[in-house]
Amino acid sequence: MEKMMANLQRSLLADDLLGEAEADPLHAAQDIMYDAWECGTKRERVALAKQALGISDLCANAWLLLAEEEAKGVVERRAALERAVAAGEEAVRHVLGEEAFEEEEGHFWGILETRPYMRARAALAECLWEMGDRDEAVAHWRDMLRLCPNDNMGLRHVLAPKLLHLNLFEATRELLDEYEEPDFAEWGYTDALLKYKQGGATSVANKALVAAIKNNPHVPAYLLGEKHLPNQTPPHYALGSKDEAVLYVLSSGETWTSTKGALTWLSETAKNTL
Repeated sequence: MEKMMANLQRSLLADDLLGEAEADPLHAAQDIMYDAWECGTKRERVALAKQALGISDLCANAWLLLAEEEAKGVVERRAALERAVAAGEEAVRHVLGEEAFEEEEGHFWGILETRPYMRARAALAECLWEMGDRDEAVAHWRDMLRLCPNDNMGLRHVLAPKLLHLNLFEATRELLDEYEEPDFAEWGYTDALLKYKQGGATSVANKALVAAIKNNPHVPAYLLGEKHLPNQTPPHYALGSKDEAVLYVLSSGETWTSTKGALTWLSETAKNTL
């Protein structure tokens, strides 16, 4: 899809601007990455990513691919992701101007040239969270939502349970209220657990949990260990599906298990609801 968008954008340029774009090494490197994404083997993808970086070291997508497919261990992956973010930031300024991060605030991701940077930064935030640098990870997610409040990447669904895990109750509530998506498991169950953490099994918390369970009845079984999580992470999901439940538990299971009494409350409520 992005390759098609890039080609369309290129076709709309005037001849003189098109020639200038074609001569940009970053443009050529990104074209190689479009091919890399379509390759069937890891070896081919890695080789093309390295070829792209040989043309332009500002190609954040290439650094990102190497972080995901070649890095050995989380420390090496973090270093590659930090290079990807730095390259992506420099590339944005190179293509859109030095003031791009101020002038284009609110429109990121909608601008094709910002996507490698946004992708790399999201991956870095996940890596930081995994390594235990959780305040830094949350800072990345929150700032990315500032740059792109439309949130085409769905970062709000990642951030909400993370804020709750850190007991940032006010920030969690603000995010839930800003987007208001109760039909999603991330929203409904996060809302219920937030209310429980703030005041226990009140009628308000109970009502929120019942609503969440009705929207996705598969979550309790996975959270309570009655069903085993699959070996592979679902690539996508539908609202109310088992795949959505799995993704929610992978992101929020730690918060439920670390909240005293929460799983017992969940178990009892589920028995009375399902």
